[in-house]
Amino acid sequence: MTHEGQKKESKIEVIKRESRYLRGTLKEALQDESPLFSEENVQVLKFHGVYQQDDRDLRLKLKKEGKDKHYIMMVRARIPGGVLNPDQYLVFDRLADEYTDYGTLRITTRQTIQLHGVIKRNLKTAIQNLNEVLIRTLGGCGDQVRNIISCAAPGDEPFRTEMREDVLSLVDRLGAKTRAYYEIWLDGEPVQLDEGESEEPLYGEVYLPRKFKVAMAPEGDNCIDVYDNDIGFVAHIENRHVVGYTVLVGGGMGRTASDKATYPRLASPLCYVSRTDLVETAAAIVTIQRDYGDRVNRRFARMKYLIDRRGSDWFLTELESRLNRTLEAPRPLVWHSAADHLGWHREREGVSYLGLYVPNGRVKDSESVKLKSALRDIVREFRPTVRLTTQQNVILSGIPDELRPEIERKLREAGVPLVEEVSAVHRHAMACVALPTCGLAVAESERALPGLLPVFERVFEELGIADEPITIRMTGCPNGCARPYNADIAFVGRTMGKYDVFLGGSHLGTELNELFKEFVPLDQLVDSVRPVLAAYAQEREPGENFGEFCRRVGLDRFRHVEQALL
Repeated sequence: MTHEGQKKESKIEVIKRESRYLRGTLKEALQDESPLFSEENVQVLKFHGVYQQDDRDLRLKLKKEGKDKHYIMMVRARIPGGVLNPDQYLVFDRLADEYTDYGTLRITTRQTIQLHGVIKRNLKTAIQNLNEVLIRTLGGCGDQVRNIISCAAPGDEPFRTEMREDVLSLVDRLGAKTRAYYEIWLDGEPVQLDEGESEEPLYGEVYLPRKFKVAMAPEGDNCIDVYDNDIGFVAHIENRHVVGYTVLVGGGMGRTASDKATYPRLASPLCYVSRTDLVETAAAIVTIQRDYGDRVNRRFARMKYLIDRRGSDWFLTELESRLNRTLEAPRPLVWHSAADHLGWHREREGVSYLGLYVPNGRVKDSESVKLKSALRDIVREFRPTVRLTTQQNVILSGIPDELRPEIERKLREAGVPLVEEVSAVHRHAMACVALPTCGLAVAESERALPGLLPVFERVFEELGIADEPITIRMTGCPNGCARPYNADIAFVGRTMGKYDVFLGGSHLGTELNELFKEFVPLDQLVDSVRPVLAAYAQEREPGENFGEFCRRVGLDRFRHVEQALL
């Protein structure tokens, strides 16, 4: 529905409305010989966890040869909290080899796996293979609640089990209910609904105005960047149990560089709810966005713009009205760490887990590092649970302590470094996929950041700050998939080979950074921030981190110095 005098709904809204609850003509399109889907079906496909792309590295060559683009699909699964049993992980590993152009897995910043380079004729088979191990792609993308994330660290504390139960309850309540997924991909028969029964009781026929992200973190540990989500639930722990959640609303990283009215936003504390009220509260918040979110201009369709337009007081009043009760004030939050649980840790008596660093989330084999093969062999032989983190790393859990030496041996033989062999610069760095597959990318990211990090390592060593937890993030466009806008240092693609530089976020994920410079060439990125790093090394106060320093002294000081030199 539309509100506040909204005019004509956007084209994508029309496509959703006419899709018959995400059916479109996908079933028919999968049977034709065309290597691509129609524009309407491309939009519907996103809800099913599939993006139509093309290999942009091949565009020019194919054009010169008079050929069309090489169309490929990106398949993104829904993996609540990033938890996979051994068989599920091994299916992803096999599908990457059998059905993708690149033979790799990509761990995302939302604790799931993307398969890049699946051609259309293999798409249905790939999705069916995932379904055989109870992995769905419905909910991976599209204007709905996407993969719900939570801290991936295992343990024997009761609160971790309780949080896992709550994540799964949220998934069940907030996930799409359409039968289209089963009809299209699994050859299921249509089900006749009873009179008055809705196929999508939460979403309705047009789903949400835009994507919607939900996260859950235990207070004190912000390894997932809980403030970057439409809804963040922060668990309060007493006597090792979850007693309730502070609810954060209105986070989102996306922006459009050319439109100053768009912006990243950190979620704001709204209220406190008990565990028993968690799911009902989440569903009510989703319905507010469903009913009042902007369905005309997709740039302003995220919930953060609704909250800022209407005000937090209005939003809270509307939520209380839908829940028919007064909500408690949010509780104060204290954060101690945002580290990604790398290395060996005790899981329970006699059992450990191992956090492994995965550069930019790309699970692959190279000449020197056989990460993909090593993980496959370890999962096959030792059967650990595989946990994906929002910092694009892997946790292997449930490992008996006596097996630790053997697992370390296998990793070292494959050239896979353990955490003590990975610098702080690398541990705290992330990049989005960008080129050659992402259609939105305007600059390199995953392929560019590895060349910058060794330079930063040398600079940090030279300045004596090599052990500081300074986050460096890079994206190929302003949409913010690698969560750049709360990083200490961020490079956001603006055009091919040039980036906007942002400084002064927080390694705890609790502060936004500030635009420092625009259109900086790739080979000048390190030099552009070196003066600020040098000043931090010399002038920081005891215990002051880089982001705090930038906010205290102000970035204008460094802009003015450079302007004077010009």
